[in-house]
Amino acid sequence: MAEATIAFPDHDQIRTLFGARDEHLRQVRDFLGIDVVLRGDELKLKGDEDHVRQGLRVFEELRGLVERQGQLSDDDVDRVLGSFGQNPVAADEAVDAATAHVKVRPRSEGQVDYVRKVEQNDLVFCVGPAGCGKTYLAVAMAVSALRSEQVRKIVLVRPAVEAGEKLGFLPGDLFAKVNPYLRPLLDSLNDILDFDTVKRYMERDVVEIVPLAFMRGRTLNHTFVILDEGQNTTVTQMMMFLTRMGMGSKVVVTGDITQIDLPPHVSCGLIDATRRLAGIERVGIVEMTGRDIVRHRLVKEIVRAYEKDHHGPKPHKH
Repeated sequence: MAEATIAFPDHDQIRTLFGARDEHLRQVRDFLGIDVVLRGDELKLKGDEDHVRQGLRVFEELRGLVERQGQLSDDDVDRVLGSFGQNPVAADEAVDAATAHVKVRPRSEGQVDYVRKVEQNDLVFCVGPAGCGKTYLAVAMAVSALRSEQVRKIVLVRPAVEAGEKLGFLPGDLFAKVNPYLRPLLDSLNDILDFDTVKRYMERDVVEIVPLAFMRGRTLNHTFVILDEGQNTTVTQMMMFLTRMGMGSKVVVTGDITQIDLPPHVSCGLIDATRRLAGIERVGIVEMTGRDIVRHRLVKEIVRAYEKDHHGPKPHKH
């Protein structure tokens, strides 16, 4: 954990820099994943060393704009943050999603490792807490592989496991019942591609979003397959899913072993698979932590608070 201080002798400059209701301050803080506190005429930054170093550069850039312009707009803040590549770790590790408005970059050491493992292996397991970008980065890499013609289609898979609710009581037919379970995958896809492109891909069967149970009996050649929420698969289901891999395909399995919704007596397929397959060539295993969380700053604190009571098994790294 690193700390740094920036002195601001002019309090009017501080108010302009922070923005109305501290909006600019929150934007920078959440973007970089650091703590920022004003004490007297000093701004104190605290967090990972690389992120704090990046924060110093961002605030100096913003202060320069305030000195030159006498004001600071939301667009100014967005432009400065964008110029730093959204990545204090590795600015050259962008995932090329081949869209005009999206450039997806890993924003932590764990995310950089994740992207590299997917590039280097045919099968990758990524285990980590909520908010660390497991699904979003996998979808971005799938889109990149599709656009560069490394694969011919994308299949996004999720187990329809009930997390405290009863699936049978939901209204509608089977697809209406499973839609809430598949929705997070569609949300990630819509964040990366525009609506018309997503619609066209799905109509042409270039992109499929399906429940895990629908994978039985299939062989997927030249396909980028993502299994999300892998911690909610049984050992048998995981074996069934992994053996769907065909020629020229890449498979990514994501999950959070602190959020298993299986019955207590049922073994977790994700934990089992990472143990069985560790050490096999072309299989990569990534374990991310709370340091890789890139959602709202409070998500890190929430995950940390709940992890205090979790002492479950850890997957093997490879």
